[in-house]
Amino acid sequence: MGDIKSPRLLLAKAFLFLAAGLMAATALLLDHFSWTNLFLLATAIFSFSRFYYFCFYVIEHYIDPNYKFAGLTSVITYYRAQK
Repeated sequence: MGDIKSPRLLLAKAFLFLAAGLMAATALLLDHFSWTNLFLLATAIFSFSRFYYFCFYVIEHYIDPNYKFAGLTSVITYYRAQK
């Protein structure tokens, strides 16, 4: 299976991820709501998003512009090869 190239399919995929995330977060908070849980969930989402951004944007644009990452496993493979 090749890469998705259709902008409409990519947009649909993005909205499916958004919907899945919102449903999961809503289910967690409805099950055990507290302001602490809301804060921790928001912090986890923000932190994982920034980590993902670091893996793909910061590394490719600032650390090693010649290496193109294909996924989180390629990030791990890249750093294991650097040792």
